[in-house]
Amino acid sequence: MTESELAHRAAIEFRIDETEHVRNARTIVIAVHGDTDMRVVDELAARLSEVIDEAPSALVLDLSGVTFLDSMALGVLLSGLKRLGESGGRLRVVIPRPEVRRIFEVTLLDRLFDIDASRDEALAATTSPA
Repeated sequence: MTESELAHRAAIEFRIDETEHVRNARTIVIAVHGDTDMRVVDELAARLSEVIDEAPSALVLDLSGVTFLDSMALGVLLSGLKRLGESGGRLRVVIPRPEVRRIFEVTLLDRLFDIDASRDEALAATTSPA
């Protein structure tokens, strides 16, 4: 596959959906799908920034559909965690896939992020005290 074909494939496969907005708890759920790497990291950073600007009390970042994360994507998630924390918000990350969870474990980011195996677990945790 040529570089152009790869970029086109990534653009089709990668997407970010705001799947739920629980207004009373001010929790925003966004789902990321596909390979999350340097080709799409700017889009991810922009979307996280938009969501964090809404000042949610909690953000659930559902990575169930993510097939790969590179170091640039991890950096974007770290920046989002820091920004959200500075405004008093909480970030929960849903990672059911062992291969993606392993990326967080190898980089020791599982010690910084609150990680859940399902969206239901993450949403339940956002309603409990920090």
